[in-house]
Amino acid sequence: MPVLAQLFIHPIKSTRGLSLTRATAEPMGLEHDRRWMLVRPDGSFITGREFPSLVRVSAVPTEGGLRLSAPEQPELHVPAPPAGAERLDVTIWNDRCSAARAGKDAERWFSQYLGQPIVLVRVDARTERPVDPRYARPEDHVGFPDAFPLLLLSRASVEELNRRMPRPVTVENFRPNLVVEGCEPFAEDGWKRLRIGDVELEVVKPCGRCVFTTVDPLTGEKARDGEPLRTLATFRRQDGQVMFGQNVLVRRPGTLQVGAPVELLG
Repeated sequence: MPVLAQLFIHPIKSTRGLSLTRATAEPMGLEHDRRWMLVRPDGSFITGREFPSLVRVSAVPTEGGLRLSAPEQPELHVPAPPAGAERLDVTIWNDRCSAARAGKDAERWFSQYLGQPIVLVRVDARTERPVDPRYARPEDHVGFPDAFPLLLLSRASVEELNRRMPRPVTVENFRPNLVVEGCEPFAEDGWKRLRIGDVELEVVKPCGRCVFTTVDPLTGEKARDGEPLRTLATFRRQDGQVMFGQNVLVRRPGTLQVGAPVELLG
């Protein structure tokens, strides 16, 4: 039986992933995962595709906020925006929703780090962003991931990719939430429903991959050879996209624990 080998959250979209041994799975995804996002003053979102150095930013959830650190930047505690905080309409791909602004200190910190005006925003009770209705129910909502609450990937799939690569990469290149081991490469392509502990999940579609996979998760440097996207494109192309990993919805919330068995329900 496959087991849950690793858990990751990315509290601010495109910043460094945090490895956990235990996490709460909520309808919107893992607690604290991509609940914050960086945008331009006009509300358009930015990611590590444009600003690879974002992966060198550590954003650690604290009681009531985040603790930020990055190279050559002072450490900063950012409190969660209070009720009644200033709001901004933000865009993520084709979606538009309202988010709470995190305040001037965070804006100055990120603007200095990236060298241009930046606003930090957060999901709150007034933020409504439905999941793509082609794959979800009307009540399914998501925070600031690209499209879906969770991303699942098997370690065997990464190992098979590395077998074909000129040099290895790690699972962190693909920014998953759930990493499973104990299955065949790409077994996750055929999974539909899973139970991990008391959590039930629905696997809804493959994840189309982009240039962000070529960013080294430690250094923030883009690979000049275009890897691993170049190799993936030779054997994982489908409907004009390079697919790797599976997008997942939470059907029964609960607690996830590294080492827990992954039961295939269908």
